[in-house]
Amino acid sequence: MDQPIAYPFGLRPIRLSGQLAAGALLLAGLVWVVRGVWEIRLALAGEPASGPPVQGNGVHRPLNALEDSYHFVNAAGSVGGLLCAVFFIGWLWRVRDNAKALSGQVPKYAGFWVYAGWCVPIVNLWIPRGIVADVFHASAPGRKLPASLNVWWVLWLIGMLSGVGFVYRDSTDEIIARTYTGVGPLLVFDAAVVGSAVAGALVVRALTRVQLERMRGVLPEGDKGGHVVAPSPGVS
Repeated sequence: MDQPIAYPFGLRPIRLSGQLAAGALLLAGLVWVVRGVWEIRLALAGEPASGPPVQGNGVHRPLNALEDSYHFVNAAGSVGGLLCAVFFIGWLWRVRDNAKALSGQVPKYAGFWVYAGWCVPIVNLWIPRGIVADVFHASAPGRKLPASLNVWWVLWLIGMLSGVGFVYRDSTDEIIARTYTGVGPLLVFDAAVVGSAVAGALVVRALTRVQLERMRGVLPEGDKGGHVVAPSPGVS
């Protein structure tokens, strides 16, 4: 039987990490589809005669059943986003380390940008995409970047910029009030997030695939499903 051994040359397993990252992205996209459906339902139901949930001067009226259920949907979206962040950044660290080992080149961006690049204003408009592009070029020199990379990033920026004020500042009750006065911008935000999640999953799959292909050309015993194996004694 083949016995797994550790990756040589500082390479790290990435197949499972890539599957988890892509899966988390698609799951988050699905949750945001549900969120959009709930916002449409709220818009069609119309604002109750008692007015918006937040009525000023610290007064909050009781929520109806549909509004109350939106709180659960919105919370699920937050959980999905957190899972995406954890699995995507974990995967990105691995492929970044592998790209450095495969190419022998120092990454264009220092390691702290893998985290800080998402939250530092202004630079978060380009650094995360730059990190992924740098990893791809180091892993597959001479190959064109996948089209999904730019689609992912453009949709991410649209979602991030249109989401300011909807997600980062407003409470869930204030978002509910927005569905009654004009649901369109919220749905644009939702569509951008869903599209970004799907394109992001394609980016993860493309980069994981090319890096595994590169490993198969470098590792002495080949790559079996993302794990390097050595033959048992006596087996040629």
